[in-house]
Amino acid sequence: MEREKGYTGIEYFRIVAALFIIAIHTSPLSSVSSTGDYILTRVAARWAVPFFFMTSGYFLISRYGRDTAKLIHFVKRTMLVYGAAIFFYLPLNLYNGYFDMENPAPQLVRDIIFDGTMYHLWYLPASAMGAAAAWYLVRRLDYRKALAAAFLLYLIGLFGDSYYGLAERIPVVSGMYRFLFHLFDHTRNGLFFAPIFFVLGGFLADRGMRGGHSRRAGRENVLWGFCVSFALMLGEALFLRLYHVQRHDSMYLFLVPCVYCLFRFILYFRGRRPRYLKPLSLLVYLIHPMMIVVLRLVAKAVRLQGLLVENRILHYLAVCLLSVGTGMAAMILWERRRPSGAERPNGRDRAYIEIDLDNLEHNARALQKAMPPQCRLMAVVKAEAYGHGAFEIAVHLDRIGVKAFAVAVIDEGIRLRKYGIRGEILILGYTEPGRAAELKKYNLTQTILDSHYAAALEGQGIDVKAHIKIDTGMHRLGIPAAECDQVKKIFAMKYIHVCGLFTHLCCADRFTPEDTAFTREQIHRFYDLLEALQAEGIRLPKIHIQSSYGLLNYPDLRCDYVRAGIALYGVLSSPRDNTLLKLDLRPVLSLKSKVVLIRSVRKGETVGYGRAFTAQRDSRIAIVPVGYADGFPRNLSCGQGCVAVGEHRVPIIGRICMDQLALDVTDAGDAAVGDIVTLIGGQGDNVIPAPAVACASGSISNELLSRLGGRMGKSVFL
Repeated sequence: MEREKGYTGIEYFRIVAALFIIAIHTSPLSSVSSTGDYILTRVAARWAVPFFFMTSGYFLISRYGRDTAKLIHFVKRTMLVYGAAIFFYLPLNLYNGYFDMENPAPQLVRDIIFDGTMYHLWYLPASAMGAAAAWYLVRRLDYRKALAAAFLLYLIGLFGDSYYGLAERIPVVSGMYRFLFHLFDHTRNGLFFAPIFFVLGGFLADRGMRGGHSRRAGRENVLWGFCVSFALMLGEALFLRLYHVQRHDSMYLFLVPCVYCLFRFILYFRGRRPRYLKPLSLLVYLIHPMMIVVLRLVAKAVRLQGLLVENRILHYLAVCLLSVGTGMAAMILWERRRPSGAERPNGRDRAYIEIDLDNLEHNARALQKAMPPQCRLMAVVKAEAYGHGAFEIAVHLDRIGVKAFAVAVIDEGIRLRKYGIRGEILILGYTEPGRAAELKKYNLTQTILDSHYAAALEGQGIDVKAHIKIDTGMHRLGIPAAECDQVKKIFAMKYIHVCGLFTHLCCADRFTPEDTAFTREQIHRFYDLLEALQAEGIRLPKIHIQSSYGLLNYPDLRCDYVRAGIALYGVLSSPRDNTLLKLDLRPVLSLKSKVVLIRSVRKGETVGYGRAFTAQRDSRIAIVPVGYADGFPRNLSCGQGCVAVGEHRVPIIGRICMDQLALDVTDAGDAAVGDIVTLIGGQGDNVIPAPAVACASGSISNELLSRLGGRMGKSVFL
């Protein structure tokens, strides 16, 4: 399922939560049963605000974030809404005498920061403060410690709220809370109440919905968890009420597991996301107190107070209808005043890449199963994960337990850290020695290219983790395998901490007798060096030899890592490649576009630059908005390449342009404008394999995929 269309449950529950909050402020059962109303408004409805916090945390508070711009945007947007809400309720505050006190400034500051200038507006500063606190905790600590810290804050708030009757009996603790209540009216705020739910939301986003249970069994388990935790929370609330322990009634011990289980249950509801429910729920939340006032004024004017105000159930329903109706009207007016085409593009209007994360996970598991015992997968995610998107690929692999990654340059490694990747990150290529401080700051592991490079890096006087590259015959990077003394010197350096040794097999993808013999010789040279180092008393660090073809053709090698690149993405470099292991690898990437124009060309007419195509018959020509600037090879022009339009395979004609190409769809049946064009990948019987496309262009899959996607949209499928 496409990621951006996967949260139907969250969207619908936004409205449900908003209606529960209206219930808190209208007490619909109070005219029937005070106990029933207490259970509804002071217990059952207490999940609503934490649900909103968890929802924000789910989309925001994750170890996997590009940078702090996401948090800054959230805080700015929240405070902008808060400012507008303060202004909106200013007339009502004036009418209620909010500013009539002798010195309103201190109270105003308290309310703006913590309590809200209207009784329900506390949620907005709490969201901004809670998001910032959770963001900081998750990035500075691991999830276990972040949850522990957030829960400690929640406990402090708990004893200033529902358990205050216990806290006030202890003089020192009571004094602390008296001081806190000079700063704010309630511990139900962004400092004590919100962070735990933001962190839990981010935790669920990182953890995902994958587990050992089936979807149905998982849904039933979390539903039972919700029922049990809610029953415990109900008993807790009634007990605290009976013994008059509560100062306020927003925070319960069992509220945390209750909301956690409820949110997990909601996540099982997937489908297309309703567009308007998110802003509508926010509007309903913000305006419903004003609607209460309006309803009371109207009821008084038409003398229906007994029906619309004193009948609390009808009062609640009327406020709900009025709030939802006004919110919808406001959204309609807003949409009408927006300029045409102001919607955010979905990335699929021209050409786009589809990434199937299920296939990525399948490939990772297949490779791990083929590895020797105790060997770990090192995912090679250089060059934007071979064009697939380093963020999407690395984050998902980290979520499923892959904890070692390889990149080409330091900036790729830094980006992975900013995405939230915490495992080992090995830089395979050159890093300027002057950037040693960044290697340490971001906990990156640098490859030692040769002895001179090691000396330059050592000379920086900064502790750096490193893997030593050994040249066993490729003659590209590395210390020659015969120079054991040079390797020993690096192990003895003060600032370079060697935690790995590796080499690269330059022809492991080929089975000619000469290539096989050369590969075996590379392997022998590497192991001879390891034996020599051991004989010198050096304890060997982690070792790795195999890349994708090293594993597929030499699976018996005993190493600590396998550096999987192209195989991880489900393809081989060339369609002619044969491998010893026949793993079920599935392509992760598809490249698609669409037909934007069809024109008729008569026999003898030409198409494109240089008039490279001449129609041999009356033809139908389709124009597709993708070209070599998108990474699609220009040398697939003039019939060298083909694509799929629906169920039909059609040739590329003329010369591929920077931004578009032409197809001959004369034999493609009813091909029409808007039809999807598959250039790489696809499903069913009409797949265009990446190795075949690369081969037709005179290259390999590695190059073809790595050049894709600089300006194209991306759809990620789970």
